[in-house]
Amino acid sequence: MQSYTIGQAARLLGVSPDTARRWADAGRIATHRDESGRRVIDGRSLAAFSVELAQSDDEEDASYTSARNAFPGIVTAIKLGDVAAQVTVQAGPHRLVSLLTREAVEELGLEVGMRATARVKSTSVHIDRT
Repeated sequence: MQSYTIGQAARLLGVSPDTARRWADAGRIATHRDESGRRVIDGRSLAAFSVELAQSDDEEDASYTSARNAFPGIVTAIKLGDVAAQVTVQAGPHRLVSLLTREAVEELGLEVGMRATARVKSTSVHIDRT
């Protein structure tokens, strides 16, 4: 499973590294030490926390953007069907859901907890593995 440094997690959550560090110090995000001694966050834990954080955000703090934007974030859910798949990406306060083929999900190697970028153009959301 992929792990993220405090700085990487902060970028994915749309906050400063200091904020992510404070959350970790307060026990809101579970961390552990990697082989080089850095504090890291398990991808699945970060995915769950990003969903929790987005659900608790105030509406007035939400940012608004125009179409044709890239939303770097973390994969929080994947539902695989026989042919189709649904992938959910939490990008800061934005939750994006994309319907794509199961084959595309498998080719990208998408898993809950990994980084991905949702790209929005018109009515389509495309997922890029990052």
